[in-house]
Amino acid sequence: MPQRYATNPAQIPGMTTADLRETYLVPDVFVPGEVTVVYTHHDRIVLGGAVPDGGTLALTGYPEIRSEYFLEHRELGIVNVGGAGTVTADGEVYELVTGACLYLGRGIRDVVFEDAGVGSGAQFYLFSAPAHTAYPAALVSPGEGTVRELGDQVTSNRRTLNQYIHENGVQSCQIVMGVTQLHPGSMWNTMPAHTHDRRTECYLYFDVPADARVIHLLGERDETRHLVVADRQAVISPSWSLHSGVGTAAYSFVWAMAGENQAFDDMDAAPVTELK
Repeated sequence: MPQRYATNPAQIPGMTTADLRETYLVPDVFVPGEVTVVYTHHDRIVLGGAVPDGGTLALTGYPEIRSEYFLEHRELGIVNVGGAGTVTADGEVYELVTGACLYLGRGIRDVVFEDAGVGSGAQFYLFSAPAHTAYPAALVSPGEGTVRELGDQVTSNRRTLNQYIHENGVQSCQIVMGVTQLHPGSMWNTMPAHTHDRRTECYLYFDVPADARVIHLLGERDETRHLVVADRQAVISPSWSLHSGVGTAAYSFVWAMAGENQAFDDMDAAPVTELK
């Protein structure tokens, strides 16, 4: 399990583009026939992907988390960003269509990923955080969570936000997770940018056209940097870093957080006039 060590704002000014990408970008989330995971020391989050590619894949324990099985001391949010697939958790089979979200709580021993049929092409995005207690597994289909319409076409950030795992939805210890889809003609995923010193947030960008990219902003408001992000790549955003992004075409993204609280609106805006 590759590890990404925690960073602080003072490191940003001296980082090269390569440094930034090695520290905050996860470029190869989905590898056919594999479960890939990355451990970040920011809030001890594990993120990754599972691509059954016609077979079955099991989520195992890893020496880096010192657990007999993956969910011995953790919880897990899963969003399917590919074709239809199934997740079997301790014998219970959950069918995930494209865009569905599954929560699995602490204590589930066996987790297996499969395609729903030959060539269905399921791609499961995984986001995990430590858990102090067990909450029930829960599956949410697209549109069944809390749906919020945000932004304005005038400012190119009209978007539909689907909240799945949150304090008023699927219960968890600390994970907050959902999917945002930008409307045609909109490119900003949030503006103004914001921070929340109480939570680390990870973005998985998907539905990004092959010839398009997302420019993801990070850093402090008076010392910003950016990452150029392609389809199905993820970004680790520390709690002290602002996060916002603009694409060369409309796209979608999975947002997921873990940390001090689960209040979605607990954020500190960084007005564009303050950015440098």
